[in-house]
Amino acid sequence: AAPRPAHGCGSGALLGRFGVLLQALLALCAFSTLMLKRFKEPKAERRPWRIWFYDTSKQAIGALFIHFANVFLSDLTEEDPCSLYLINFILDATLGMLLIWLGVKVVSWIVQHKKYTYLVFGEYGDPPQAAAWIGQCILYLLIMVFEKTVISLVLLIPGWTKLQQILLGYIPNPQLELVLVMFVVPFIVNAIMFWVVDSLIMRKYKQKDTLDINGSTETPRARRTEESQVLLSPDMDFDQSESDQDISGPQGTNQKMKQPSYQVVI
Repeated sequence: AAPRPAHGCGSGALLGRFGVLLQALLALCAFSTLMLKRFKEPKAERRPWRIWFYDTSKQAIGALFIHFANVFLSDLTEEDPCSLYLINFILDATLGMLLIWLGVKVVSWIVQHKKYTYLVFGEYGDPPQAAAWIGQCILYLLIMVFEKTVISLVLLIPGWTKLQQILLGYIPNPQLELVLVMFVVPFIVNAIMFWVVDSLIMRKYKQKDTLDINGSTETPRARRTEESQVLLSPDMDFDQSESDQDISGPQGTNQKMKQPSYQVVI
């Protein structure tokens, strides 16, 4: 086998002790962004911890699959594994992100059309069911397998070797290259990806709160406001009934004054 370039990472560097330490630190920092996102949600719409775990664990499983697939693919050839990993990661964050969005939309449309309620992303039942979470994890993992398959086919296109040399060829220190490839760049990109994907697969609480009444959309708050106004508004229609009262005026004449009636809504 031809020796690897002197400027690049060595064989097995991605799974060495230093590489594994960087990957563990990356996982901790990247998923902390999901916890930050939960606390940024409005209190009225903030997910319980169990629902948050169900939502984010799907991303964790998918991210682990993509990560180890990239590590495996990067060590298949005699090229610099750090450069190959970075190319895989950049493709996952660009073209792959588009494929994930498309996959989530298509799968969501299919399960809603077939009325598989527990397979709708973010819907786990009341109380939340672990079976629904497992089914959604399988669906999301299938989306990630589809995304990685397409990215692997794209990498078969000639010309990626030149991009490898451009990306990291100027870095002489293999450990510095490893830090950039396995921590700095993935942390920035993963933080954005996790935030976006979590918004895609979480339950849309704002949509659930709306009510379709006579073809129009109203929120429960607006409905309660309308009912309170009806409760307090007098019915000004004058009723020629027993509610009419005779009132003697100062000249001894009788005048009828209508009493306002109030409509009670229960």
